[in-house]
Amino acid sequence: MLSERVSFPGSQGHELAARLDRPEARPRAYALFAHCFTCTKDLYAAQRIAAALAEQGVAVLRFDFTGLGHSEGEFANTDFTSNVDDLVQAADFLARAYDAPQLLIGHSLGGGAVIAAARRIPAARAVATIGAPADPEHIRHLFADKLDQIEAQGTAEVALADRRFTISRRLLEDIAGQTLHDDLAHLKKALLVFHAPRDEVVGIDNASTIFTAARHPKSFISLDDADHLLRRKADAVYVARTLAAWAERYLETPETDDASAATPSAEGEVVVQETGAGLFQNAVRSGHHRLLADEPREAGGTDTGPSPYDFLLTALGACTSMTLRMYASHKNLSLARVTVRLRHQKIHAEDSGSGSGKADLLTRRIRLEGDLTAAQRQRLLEIADKCPVHRTLEGDIRVRSELDTPDSLTPGQGSS
Repeated sequence: MLSERVSFPGSQGHELAARLDRPEARPRAYALFAHCFTCTKDLYAAQRIAAALAEQGVAVLRFDFTGLGHSEGEFANTDFTSNVDDLVQAADFLARAYDAPQLLIGHSLGGGAVIAAARRIPAARAVATIGAPADPEHIRHLFADKLDQIEAQGTAEVALADRRFTISRRLLEDIAGQTLHDDLAHLKKALLVFHAPRDEVVGIDNASTIFTAARHPKSFISLDDADHLLRRKADAVYVARTLAAWAERYLETPETDDASAATPSAEGEVVVQETGAGLFQNAVRSGHHRLLADEPREAGGTDTGPSPYDFLLTALGACTSMTLRMYASHKNLSLARVTVRLRHQKIHAEDSGSGSGKADLLTRRIRLEGDLTAAQRQRLLEIADKCPVHRTLEGDIRVRSELDTPDSLTPGQGSS
């Protein structure tokens, strides 16, 4: 399994921290996970469920709602509606950068949020809830002793799960009278309800209400003696594996021929396309491989992927390592491991002997581990300079640029 940090703009304009857990091979589908009230994406259950789904070939995006975990913003300025809006933003991010989520998963209040958001995420084909309340107002009991203070002063500090949060009147007003009944009745997606009969935080009657309000196809799975947060590894893994098996019949791989397709239009072609998340973020597709390219925050980016020059150094470093491995294998050298460290910098051209002005300097430091003689190490250093990417970079390079006419335009036709 691969796990990478990503981020995207939330519904209130703040940068939301997220993590994408995905299989090493091409994912067969993408899922979106919503955590419980005042929890974070790093809750044990969220991690275990995402990891187990990744093992089943499903990539999972889990993120911190505005004001929680590593996400920006103030928790006091959020409510159930803003959480739902954040979920829609997360789904849009997935659709732009990877593939739209076909599976929505919500834990506790996050379960209510995915039910409410489902109609706004057309690509979603299945929804799963874990210990979810039947209506958002259920959370009022968590700070019942502070309700008068919140009404009188507008806010109150509340201790929840050994942490302190500021609860605002805005939250109370937002959840008052909210119901998921209409959302469930018009869900038009497969629904799976997980709930533990002994759940002391959200009673089992909530599962009954959710299940009754929804239309088929719908399923219910009892979690026996699991606790609300699924603290036991066995419970979290059971939910993930059962969920993956259930969702199998509802997931499909979308087929598309446009530039954002999972497979480039021609063999050997790399497709780089803006995602719309941040100023510089791009989705990079090479065959079935997917990456993000970005700029660091100090350069105006969101730091969700390597920069263009990082990719350039990656190409040189990878080619160097592979070339050395090929040579060592052919010569039966005792080369245990190759490590290549690379840097890029601008220097005065006269320092490089190439004239005046500025020149690019790529510095490559190569570590060779293994039982090698000094002569063998020197020869390997010489071989490093023969790697194909090295030769390309020092060769006579030409870059030809052509306009790719959008489908909506015909050749010779302009746009305003």
